[in-house]
Amino acid sequence: MSQELGRVVFSRDRYARSWSLGDRGNPLVKTPILIQLRGDPELEDFLAPFKSFTDDKIPATLSVESKLNLSPPDFAVNAPNWETSIGHVLPPSLEEADAGELAGIGPLLPVSWQRLSHDESLVDPDLKPAIVVLVDAAQLAAQPERLVKAIHVLKSRFPGALLWAPGIGGPDNAAVLCWFGVDIFDLSRSRMCSSAGAILSTSGPRMPVESMGESSDMSVQIEQWKQSLASIKSHLSSGNLRSLVDKQSLNSPKLVEHLRVHDKLCTGQDGLLSSHVDKEKQLDCSSNSSLSDPVIGEWYEFISHNYRAPEGLDKVLILLPCSARKPYRFSKSHGRFIRAINNNSCHEVMVTSPLGLVPRDLEEVWPASHYDIPVTGDWTSDEVLRTQNTLLSLLQRHEYKLVINHSSMKLTTGDVKLIETRDGMSAGKHEALENLSDAVKEALVEFEVPNRRNNKSLMDTFASVARKQMKNDTWLKGVSIRGKPPFWRLELNNKQIALWSIDRRGFSFSKAAITILHDNKSLSKMELKSGLKWKGDIFYSNIESFDGDIKAGNDILVYQEGLPVGLARAVAPAWEWPTTGGRLAKSHQRL
Repeated sequence: MSQELGRVVFSRDRYARSWSLGDRGNPLVKTPILIQLRGDPELEDFLAPFKSFTDDKIPATLSVESKLNLSPPDFAVNAPNWETSIGHVLPPSLEEADAGELAGIGPLLPVSWQRLSHDESLVDPDLKPAIVVLVDAAQLAAQPERLVKAIHVLKSRFPGALLWAPGIGGPDNAAVLCWFGVDIFDLSRSRMCSSAGAILSTSGPRMPVESMGESSDMSVQIEQWKQSLASIKSHLSSGNLRSLVDKQSLNSPKLVEHLRVHDKLCTGQDGLLSSHVDKEKQLDCSSNSSLSDPVIGEWYEFISHNYRAPEGLDKVLILLPCSARKPYRFSKSHGRFIRAINNNSCHEVMVTSPLGLVPRDLEEVWPASHYDIPVTGDWTSDEVLRTQNTLLSLLQRHEYKLVINHSSMKLTTGDVKLIETRDGMSAGKHEALENLSDAVKEALVEFEVPNRRNNKSLMDTFASVARKQMKNDTWLKGVSIRGKPPFWRLELNNKQIALWSIDRRGFSFSKAAITILHDNKSLSKMELKSGLKWKGDIFYSNIESFDGDIKAGNDILVYQEGLPVGLARAVAPAWEWPTTGGRLAKSHQRL
């Protein structure tokens, strides 16, 4: 009986992942998948590569068998098969009771809410299961918060394992459950609907339409599953699963509740969110639930509490509307605003939903450069309150003398003088632009604001980006800027240490930067195992330790025996690093 399961992460988006199963060079299956239970119709291998059986004993024994050869090292002949005791599973309401009969430990790991509360063997660092089964998922789903909390704990504790939550998945909620971290689903709900003469569709249970020739046969149920899983895999691969999740959560009030709980658990969690994303990725903010998205929450917290305006730029604050095109300055509307302002010594900040405020010096970084939202000109009370609070916090932490409001949102500025330039007009109307231009000219004279040189403006922007994406901006001391837009070179003592990457929306460091970044403690770090000869990329097998705040996309300083030896770029966030198979960081520079 083979115990190993070959698996590496194919694509990821926060807790959602698509695993490649089998030989990493030629995988046979990609999750999310179904698992075939006793009584199910025969399912295709790519859809359901595993079978599962539970006997009638007390306590019951759970078996999982692979239909494909997915075990290393010889993938031509080895198919993983596991068997384990489920133990006595008490109702979640009896969490303080100890059932006494422990469930099995090993590559197939059954876990219940009661076991999470009592079984200390689950914290054994040598426990690295291939599949974790949340055996009381159906009971937990009916209770507030518990299902989401249990999944959250299991994914954080066993990042290298596939997760199965029996009995709760369907084509109507699989995207949401996958977003939480579930990888394996079953046909239990589909079989129940089929028996009741209903179709469990991608939008929820419904009766067949006889005039359309529909039936509730299992073949129809399975086709709904195929559509759902294909959509999840497509959105996950493109990095836009959250947009599908927001839509699917509306299938039931319970899903909305689960998603809100999940967002709260993820908000503020180190090493979960990405620092950089592919240039094609879009953050869909069409849904009201986007306001609770941890990405939005992280931005709001940073601007409200940690953002620092470029030095000397906090005299005149200009609030401008956003634009559909990103970065904003490339839009026609912002071209008109920039010409009307005709000075780069005022601090331009965009008013936008759902981010609230976006300073011009951060308009190129994630998520400010990647979000998409319908523009109606109307603001919800939540959007106004969030933006108002952020603005007041910004004013309290700086020395602004004047706020010029050219946005459409009515805002108050406390003791700081406020000038409105639109008076109900559209932002691009000639008269409104003249009002903006006149207000800026008068402010420049009144507050004796000098014009910034272009290089100073560029350096201010790079320093802001460094403070947002890195530990600090002190590594920029003494650095000069060379080149032409958008390919700027950052040099120290005539030696290139970094490039500004328009595709990455961040810095690409050279080997010469390693010592500088080390001296300034500007990056998160990881330590390689002592005596290991570093070749290729970073895998969990060659890691001694790592910082818990590493995000996907981060540049990381690589150390060995306490000394910096190179740079790597994280492809996985820190929560995955302890046991997840596959590449965790890509080698970037080596001394």
